[in-house]
Amino acid sequence: MEIRAARPGDVDAVVALHDALVPYLVVTRSSLTRRLTTPATPGRGAFAALDDGELVGWATSGLIDGSDPLDGELRLLVRPDYRGRGIGARLLEATHADLRAAGATSARVFADPSSVQWAARFGYRQTRQVHYAGIDPRKAQDLPEVPSRVKLVPFTEVDPRLLHAADEVAQRTKPGDAKISSHPYDDWLADIWNSADLVRPVSVAAMYDGQVIAFTRNHGDRAKIWSRMTSTMPEFRGRGLAKLVKSAALHRAADAGIQGAYTANYDGNAPMIAVNEWLGYDRIATHAVLICPL
Repeated sequence: MEIRAARPGDVDAVVALHDALVPYLVVTRSSLTRRLTTPATPGRGAFAALDDGELVGWATSGLIDGSDPLDGELRLLVRPDYRGRGIGARLLEATHADLRAAGATSARVFADPSSVQWAARFGYRQTRQVHYAGIDPRKAQDLPEVPSRVKLVPFTEVDPRLLHAADEVAQRTKPGDAKISSHPYDDWLADIWNSADLVRPVSVAAMYDGQVIAFTRNHGDRAKIWSRMTSTMPEFRGRGLAKLVKSAALHRAADAGIQGAYTANYDGNAPMIAVNEWLGYDRIATHAVLICPL
């Protein structure tokens, strides 16, 4: 069994593994190719487990931008018929070493509940749950009435500086375990706005008086998208704006021929769960949120 740093030639096998095990965690060839063709930096590793050249396991590490102290996160997959052979432990060791090299003080992973006891051996403890849901955009509810003086616009028509300002507020006020302070504009531009899988035509902002007051940001490709962040500015909450921007995004996705839209919410985020249920999302899976000190 070989554990090594991932290579560009692994892309197709990795996408196939993701789609077979966790299709609701949207991974695109474009974003993965960009990741594996960009020089690796500490805290953003990718590791492959191979048996006679065949990909049987995969893990990635990442840094939670703007967290203070710096937090890390990871994703780890092992093909079911190869579990119980120590592959997961070796991939976990590789991601932990990578995160420590970057100065991360903790690691977070969303894991199938069946792996909670296994992860506890490495110091992980469960803090909460996260729920995944999906919908065919063509089945979304009709667009709610747009309030006067509010304009719905795709990201293709929004100044990224306005979106960054809104995202700064969203990150500081969202539910979660990581403590987010700030994501400087240039870093945000490189990590978010210019990411290979940001689908700007189906990401929507609600504008009012020249400012972004709500937005939903979708990543993916022409087949499926992942709603990575939806937020309303605190002073405008309780007015149905999250429902509005998500509904508009789903309708734009349907018009673009996208057949699957996915999202995730912490179990304590009742308002957003209610929005997604109203839109017609169906729950697909529930994972345990696990955190380990490094």
